[in-house]
Amino acid sequence: MPPATDDIDRTGLRADSPIAKLPEKSSPGVFLMIESLQTGGSERQFVALSRSLDPGHFRVSLGCIKATGPLLEGLTLERFPLGGSVYRFQSWRTRVALGRYLHRYSVSIAHAFDFYSNLTLVPAARLARIPVVIASQRQLGDLLTPAQSRLQNLIFRWSDAVVCNSQAAAERLIDAGLPERKARVIWNGLAPENFATTAAALPRRPGWLRVGMIARMNSRAKNHSLFLRAASRVREALPQVEFILVGDGPFRTELESEAAGLGLGERVKFLGDRRDIPSILASLDLTALSSDSESLSNAVIESMAAGVPVVATNVGGNPELLAEERGIAVPAYDDAAFAAALIKLLQNEQLRARMGQSCRSFAKENLTLHKMQRSHEQLYMELLQSKSRKNRVVQQSSS
Repeated sequence: MPPATDDIDRTGLRADSPIAKLPEKSSPGVFLMIESLQTGGSERQFVALSRSLDPGHFRVSLGCIKATGPLLEGLTLERFPLGGSVYRFQSWRTRVALGRYLHRYSVSIAHAFDFYSNLTLVPAARLARIPVVIASQRQLGDLLTPAQSRLQNLIFRWSDAVVCNSQAAAERLIDAGLPERKARVIWNGLAPENFATTAAALPRRPGWLRVGMIARMNSRAKNHSLFLRAASRVREALPQVEFILVGDGPFRTELESEAAGLGLGERVKFLGDRRDIPSILASLDLTALSSDSESLSNAVIESMAAGVPVVATNVGGNPELLAEERGIAVPAYDDAAFAAALIKLLQNEQLRARMGQSCRSFAKENLTLHKMQRSHEQLYMELLQSKSRKNRVVQQSSS
């Protein structure tokens, strides 16, 4: 690797990195970029894809805007800071530096993974004349401001494809003017350990049932308050049910106070961030997701892989996952309907078992890391071959 230059802040680089050792152009170079490496679903999917792409077919390098988050561990990334704004001079200086990096390492496929990396990598890759430029839409887009939506939709027009992790997200982009051929749906994928039988992290209480919600407490859109109000209704109907919240964030103290105010007391437990999600799921009878907005929830698909039925709001990609009796989707913002669905499943062990088996089978067939990896690899090669054919046609017509 050449020495660092002033216009790129390098993070975790090693002189003996795989990129440095590989002969230039020995295989297509893929550059994946994300804003940061927090513990969200997009970040985990980024890490999973980066580690699963076949090294025999692709030279993979990684980039980020902010070198923060626990998922940085074990990864080698280049850092391209925006300087606090996507519009100011520093951000354009970064895009120029990023374009130089892509050109220097003969990157053939540049793939941005989230909002800020879309706005950074797509124009940089276009300026650097990278053959294949891919953006991503891993949320519905309804949480963006109108100005952010307009800017991202403009950026999407410069890409060769936009990877969406739900049909709902793809349809919103098409409705906003994205050509249908550019919208590519690739569902999230789970590693084999998510499907393995594991010991429960929480000891079972005889005669008691458990409902869990797994979501970071850093966004109002997760609507933990709806879950807590529904839990209060369930407690009144069923005396032996406890509620588990997994996740942490700036709203945790507020939510703990809200749970106390609803009289949930010891019936609700806040576990904070956990890395043993399969073991947590093995401790639960149901999971719940009360979000106002979702594209494809990792919490839902992890629960499905573990064979734990889900009650979720009828938003975004949730109905795609829970169709055909794989769970229950209820109207958003309706804690009475949410509580009724929880009570229905808690009172019917056979229905829970049937739904659990159905959603686990569906996850095994459709939501594996291998399937997600292969879908991305096929997309990369399809777009690369399409560009090669177009270039040959142009060359032949000009000769």
